[in-house]
Amino acid sequence: MSTITQEVMRNHHVAGFWASLSDTFHLWRQRYRTRQELARWTDRELHDVGVSRSDIAHEAEKPFWRA
Repeated sequence: MSTITQEVMRNHHVAGFWASLSDTFHLWRQRYRTRQELARWTDRELHDVGVSRSDIAHEAEKPFWRA
């Protein structure tokens, strides 16, 4: 009985690992796309949301894995 329990737990952890990895890749891609989109905004659009061009330049320079 403990063998079955260990097998189920091991499969659960593996599935959790892949789900976590997938979530991380999704987050990284979302950050990259958001930064690229903000870099394309006009100064007027940035002003409307209270962000400066230099703020966006600083954010766009970050690697995708940094928050």
